[in-house]
Amino acid sequence: MNNKIKRVYVATLSLLTISLGSYAQTTIQSPYSKFGLGNLRGSVLPQQRAMGGIATGVFRSSGINNINMQNPASYAGIYLTTLDIGMTGSRTVLKTNNLSENNFNASLSHVAMAFPVTQKSALSIGLLPYSELGYDFKNTVTIGSGASAKTVNYIYNGEGGLSKAYIGYGIQFGDHFRVGANAEYLFGNLIQSRSTEVAEAGAVNSRDQIKNSVYGLNYTYGVQYDFRLGNKTSLVIGYSGSSSSKLNSEKSQYVTLYTKDAEGIDRAALDTLDFVENGKTSLKLPLVHSVGFTLHKENKWIFGADYRMGKWSNLSIDNVNQNLQDTYGFSVGGQFTPDITAINGYFKRVDYRLGLTYDKTYIQMNNEDIKQMGLTVGLGLPLTGSYARSSFYKMNVSAEVGRRGKINNGLIQENYVNFHLGFMLNDKWFQRFRFD
Repeated sequence: MNNKIKRVYVATLSLLTISLGSYAQTTIQSPYSKFGLGNLRGSVLPQQRAMGGIATGVFRSSGINNINMQNPASYAGIYLTTLDIGMTGSRTVLKTNNLSENNFNASLSHVAMAFPVTQKSALSIGLLPYSELGYDFKNTVTIGSGASAKTVNYIYNGEGGLSKAYIGYGIQFGDHFRVGANAEYLFGNLIQSRSTEVAEAGAVNSRDQIKNSVYGLNYTYGVQYDFRLGNKTSLVIGYSGSSSSKLNSEKSQYVTLYTKDAEGIDRAALDTLDFVENGKTSLKLPLVHSVGFTLHKENKWIFGADYRMGKWSNLSIDNVNQNLQDTYGFSVGGQFTPDITAINGYFKRVDYRLGLTYDKTYIQMNNEDIKQMGLTVGLGLPLTGSYARSSFYKMNVSAEVGRRGKINNGLIQENYVNFHLGFMLNDKWFQRFRFD
């Protein structure tokens, strides 16, 4: 591989590791992330997100190795060392009946690597976000009436999220059947606070802050089976799931009294009413299942769909059920490549992707299920600079235009545009050449 490209990948990998190691980094502004573990990211890379997030039945596409950690059985098809690193950005507009707010956040998103172990098996490792927590909003109420009336602000803040480091292995038996599994280490901080402030000079305010430092192992697994339908055309059916694992959590809680100065800045705490430091507790994840299929013509097109469901009503933190709802959702999407072997005409070798996604989330407010839906588009852009027939470089870009929640019934509507960018390398590493 070209030394300049190597240096770029090493530098990006270092920056990404530092970024994902920042447990309390706020990368979103979403009031719906207040619930459960925050907004769940999903284990799909930009090339799958552009197809609506289909992944369970995705094996190969466009003659290049892709890492599909959503279904580790797919690792069995990786025959070149594969490296994928990327970043993400999101523009969100929050709306109520009479207010709106714009936010933009961006961060490095993932690093993943896979390499073949045998002709029919491969190993993958990586680091990516699992969930994101970030919100800051205020509810103002008036207590009392007449001259004794007081305005009280209830202020809610949250930041942090969980990251996931994984190692997985997939193997193929015979010509059609594949199995695989990931061992995942989840870690990060979930920091949430509720402040009660009286809007008058010299008032004594209170703040209750809870920090859960989460760490532990989780396991995901998957299977795929091929049906050959004709010349270079196949149907792939897949299943993937996630175990109901119990993670460790260290809970810290601080209840303090404080006042504000004339400029509205918090003064040092007057008193601490309650203090718990690193109390040992646990967090139990739910069972999650996904089934899907793809119809695939080699190096030409792919079309598929996924259906997913999760028992998030079983999520508990500190042995307390979080009163969430079970989830379900589906994705439909595909990819088309006009002519992957075209010598003249760059855009004939580009992958064109389109998809739809819909989910009933685990949140219910005011007796309304919070749902989200989106339209996805994307491109797989081959990069010049391959110096051998065994080396391939591609840039994958995708955008998702979607909506979560609605304005009616006192709810908040999030309109968002998510951007994803990934750089992918396929190359032969760890190989001894007979001639130089």
